[in-house]
Amino acid sequence: MALNYASQNRHFFELGHAMDMTIGSGRRGGGRLNFDASSLDSLYRGRLVELRELAESRNISKGGSVEVLRARLIQNLVLGDLDLSWDGIQTMSHNELGGILKVFGIKSSGSQRERRQRLWLHLNFDSRRMTIERLAEMDRDDLHELCVRLEAPLTGNRTVLMGRVAGVLTNQLNGWGRIKKSLKRNGVSFSLGSLENEALVNNEEEFEPVDADFHSDSPIAVIEDAYDSLILGLDTLEPVIQEDLRTVSTLVEDLDRIIGTILRGSGGAWGESQKELLLRLSKRRGWPVNEEIVRSRITRVATDIAEIKGAKIGEFGKVNGNSFLREQVSSDVSRNRISEKLSVVDSILKDSKN
Repeated sequence: MALNYASQNRHFFELGHAMDMTIGSGRRGGGRLNFDASSLDSLYRGRLVELRELAESRNISKGGSVEVLRARLIQNLVLGDLDLSWDGIQTMSHNELGGILKVFGIKSSGSQRERRQRLWLHLNFDSRRMTIERLAEMDRDDLHELCVRLEAPLTGNRTVLMGRVAGVLTNQLNGWGRIKKSLKRNGVSFSLGSLENEALVNNEEEFEPVDADFHSDSPIAVIEDAYDSLILGLDTLEPVIQEDLRTVSTLVEDLDRIIGTILRGSGGAWGESQKELLLRLSKRRGWPVNEEIVRSRITRVATDIAEIKGAKIGEFGKVNGNSFLREQVSSDVSRNRISEKLSVVDSILKDSKN
């Protein structure tokens, strides 16, 4: 039973740039991995049928178990710029190996050699089939080749070599072959800090800085106006869209902070690329942004908020922003809200005089 590593590796390395990556396509720079976390999140959560459809659309081999296919897709679509051949793995530092193992969603601790072993096993074998029992079916040449790849001593007869490979597999038990359950269940966890990092990294264009404070939260009136804009004419829309917009409307304050983060990263510019980034960040936070109507309203409201914050609106921003949505918000609603607030103020003033 000959081990055809070259044939196996071709499945992994044929398509290095299959997906438009958000942050540098997985380059290694200064020990730091850059990758599109939203794409990775989808791969973590994807079911076998979904992963096979994705692989087929990208001309990637769709064979193997769900975990084998998941690893193959992560390698090609998320880390496509990295050389993950055996030789490439040997050149990686301790920290680089740990970062890559984390991207694959498997155990990332251990010595540098243990990390190399684990990564190579994960990329080349199905953990359900590469078992100690299966080693008994291999001849000495196969076991010798495995010892080479696993950096184990090469001397001894077949039984000795089998024992060395078995020792590595035992040491690596449950550390490779399938992503962590928490990742499969919850996907990638995103914090506002990580969103800010991505917003800063994503803006590769050079902008003329704008003299504005994007750190501050927008006034309550702006938040309320954004809320009204999101749910405008809700009863005329389909039930699914109504539910999505109601959900998003409860997140306006979070939306406001994300817009500020993006503006800080872009030097105060707001255009199509910033709106696309906003939608990606919203999706990874679990917001219901799949429907076009929802996406359109979010970007229009966001442009409105960005303009109020003092952003430099791009060529298309003014068409889709403040001048568009503000005019559609019912004037009666705005007047009623203002009247209510004035009534409260009058009441407070009268009480203070008495």
